[in-house]
Amino acid sequence: MLLDFTYYNPTRIYFGKDSLTSLKDELPGYGDTVLLVCGRNSIKTIGLYDKVISALNNAGKKVVELSGVMPNPTYDKMMEGVKLVRENDVSLILAVGGGSVIDCAKGISVSAYCEGDPFQKYWVEFKPLENKVVPVASILTMVGTGSEMNGGSVITHEEMKYKAGRVFPSEAYPRFSILNPEYTYSVPEYQMVSGIFDTMSHLMEQYFSGDDNNTTDYLIESLLKASIDNARASLKNPKDYEARSNLMWSATLALNTVTGLSKTQDWQVHMIEHQLGAYTDCAHGMGLAAVSLPYYRYICPYGIDKFVRFATEVWGVSNGGKTKEAIAKEGLDALEAFTKECGIVTSLEELGATREMLPKIAESTIIIGSGYKKLTAEEILNILEACF
Repeated sequence: MLLDFTYYNPTRIYFGKDSLTSLKDELPGYGDTVLLVCGRNSIKTIGLYDKVISALNNAGKKVVELSGVMPNPTYDKMMEGVKLVRENDVSLILAVGGGSVIDCAKGISVSAYCEGDPFQKYWVEFKPLENKVVPVASILTMVGTGSEMNGGSVITHEEMKYKAGRVFPSEAYPRFSILNPEYTYSVPEYQMVSGIFDTMSHLMEQYFSGDDNNTTDYLIESLLKASIDNARASLKNPKDYEARSNLMWSATLALNTVTGLSKTQDWQVHMIEHQLGAYTDCAHGMGLAAVSLPYYRYICPYGIDKFVRFATEVWGVSNGGKTKEAIAKEGLDALEAFTKECGIVTSLEELGATREMLPKIAESTIIIGSGYKKLTAEEILNILEACF
């Protein structure tokens, strides 16, 4: 049975090898000054920086820049952008990079005209968005987060040791996003497979909730299989355009809210990883992989039917003459084998965690309770110890 829902997504997507040409058509719809938000040097290495600057100059835009956005964008970096917006009367924030860059851009967008401390107001207290929002757009260079077509923004407050995600309403979504799979070719394999698991984790967080036989579950299963198949193809040939384009679009669909429709959703793995990331600054997808297997093995008995379906529909596990528990275990074993095949890290120690950190991570993790089992801090600690 499908639960009631309302769906709206305002982001216009330009997808393909020639998608950047659409930038010139979009720019006249905004004011005089653009804040270009980017990472360190990758967009210059692939020649994208010069193309974007040329398009902005040709459109008569004044350009101010915020560069050096890190993989886990910090509150301090976000506030650097806030200062630039206020000082230059920025009318469009253009994020060029991966999900972290886009998350930072959205954070700047909603914080620039916020009264008081925006992190406390929006990421800690989750208060409604009431102030002026600066429009955001994106040009994507790394896949996984889905930030190019949603309102999510994950920011790390280093002083507080707190990494928090917030989904803002539609006015904070990118107005348009440009997706050219060729821009992802230069991403190192470590980051590529991290992004692939990030995509899969988004899908599993939504999938492992409820036991309804609904259309959304079929969509998620198909996207998981697409991610698995195209991950293998991309590992063989990182410049396989078909494989990289399928990975890019799968990542967008995995978190543009369509795969969450009619699902209660879980998101506990993400909550644990956020605090793991706050303490270790690990790659997000790798942290999710390290947490996922022990977490799912722990909650499997509470949602056994869905884990059986996961095993049979996603991994092709045979169900003949086996108990539900045996089938579900084979499915999770297949997930573990896939992570090893891709070289995805599954040990907290490899990600820089120490045993002394684990109780602090467990105690500071937000407990959502919308999945198959509401955890306690003690149970979270046990899960962390299982994947250390």
